[in-house]
Amino acid sequence: MKTLTQLAIIGVLACAAAGTTFLIKGPPESRVIFCDPSTLRPDEICLADVEKDALWIDARSRSEWEKNGLDGSILWNLDPNEDSNAFEAEAAMHLIDARQVVVYCGSEACGTSRQIADRIRSLQFGPEVKVLFGGWEAIKDSNSKP
Repeated sequence: MKTLTQLAIIGVLACAAAGTTFLIKGPPESRVIFCDPSTLRPDEICLADVEKDALWIDARSRSEWEKNGLDGSILWNLDPNEDSNAFEAEAAMHLIDARQVVVYCGSEACGTSRQIADRIRSLQFGPEVKVLFGGWEAIKDSNSKP
């Protein structure tokens, strides 16, 4: 019984120490997405390599875009409840003047950004169209937002 009591005391002390650390230091830092340009697919780009005046296309849901989309970004997603023609028309006005277009969705695993990028390329407006490596997670985890 003495062993169980000691184990319980150690557990309580460890939890108290962890809780105190959390209160003082805050939650753990989010992971930083490392982007190695030499390992990217031809249509991908690292956040650090995006031009300052790039046109950002947000391929996430409307609610996510409204909540924390990049300033000046354009929404274009594949939600069947949205008007895809309206997305295309809105983007076309901006694509004419763009030199670089960067499409991002929620994460690296999200394939929506690649589908949207392919659709933009098929419009043949001419700008370079890239998919952001790491998606929104790369932007969120970066120290400086574009």
